[in-house]
Amino acid sequence: MYLAWREIKRNRMRFSLIAVIFILIAWLVFILSGLGNGLQTLAAASFKNMKADYVVLEQGSNASVSKSLLSADGIAIAGAMPNVKGASPIGTTMGTVLKGEASDLAAGKVDIAMIGIEPGSFLEPAVIAGSGLSLDQPNGAIVNESMKDEGFKLGDTLRLDGSNETLTIVGFVENETYNHVASVFLPIDKWRTITFAAPGSDKGIRNPVNAILLQGSGIDPDAVSTALQGTETVTLDAAIMGLPGYKEESGSITMMMAFLLVISAFMLGVFFYVFTLQKSNQFGVLKAIGARNGFLGKAVVSQVMMISLFSILVGVSLTYAVASFLSKAMPFILDTKLVIIYSIVLLVIALLSSLASVRSITRIDPLKALGRVE
Repeated sequence: MYLAWREIKRNRMRFSLIAVIFILIAWLVFILSGLGNGLQTLAAASFKNMKADYVVLEQGSNASVSKSLLSADGIAIAGAMPNVKGASPIGTTMGTVLKGEASDLAAGKVDIAMIGIEPGSFLEPAVIAGSGLSLDQPNGAIVNESMKDEGFKLGDTLRLDGSNETLTIVGFVENETYNHVASVFLPIDKWRTITFAAPGSDKGIRNPVNAILLQGSGIDPDAVSTALQGTETVTLDAAIMGLPGYKEESGSITMMMAFLLVISAFMLGVFFYVFTLQKSNQFGVLKAIGARNGFLGKAVVSQVMMISLFSILVGVSLTYAVASFLSKAMPFILDTKLVIIYSIVLLVIALLSSLASVRSITRIDPLKALGRVE
């Protein structure tokens, strides 16, 4: 460690350039991590926040809630299954609400995701302002707080585009989005009225819902599917992966991060390797006077460790600084857990990339190094 630090102080400019490159790489990794996490949250936050363990869907829906349609009559059967603590229906429909008064022909439009649930069920999110859903308010709705940025407030009426139906905002919730738009939670009966307004759109199913969510550990999904004919039961995580475009979006983000980390490993490895080759004469002298390969290898690894830790810390600081200036409309969410994971990954990559340099040190012949003409 002593030798490593002395060399860093002596060649400050050279090590500073390596640190700057590492900082930029770390910064890019954390920025992409925040963007990726933000996009995934916008796509499925409402489902990720639900306190459920399993989802009952129509057979053949490929674990996709939007492709499923079944009867709510199965809720009682599912709720009576072993280890099931709760069963509640859900329905999802994309829609558009109009801004401004009904007489305003130039009123703007806002896309929303209508999520029908039973008032007071375990699927209802906690409100941060106003009140929750109630059977006494069949037209009541609780909406994501991002709707405030569109000019909506408590008591406002949501006029659905292309429909005579209206909803009244009775409460606001936070971090509730679906399919990249704000979630609007409404009673399941009202959701049916809006979604199946066209004759025959319910396919003749009595009390149609998209899915039934179950609470409880140790639930046997095969037993539930057997009890409810024509259904399939999957975990909540599987249902989230089945949301429209979520799997493809997650795969794209994961691939980008993987390529970035692989490229980072090659870049750092090449920099440290070339740097080590430039010092082969000095290493040869040290080996000639008795320095062992282990000692020299530890010195190189210590240098990489110090530069990496410094660069990662600076990269994290820059990322949080940038995040504080980003617009709320930007889908950027920094997850502390992800930041720690990627910091560890970057540190491991840097240390592994230094192994090529350590290997080159072990192959240096002190006699040849001493006789080398620079």
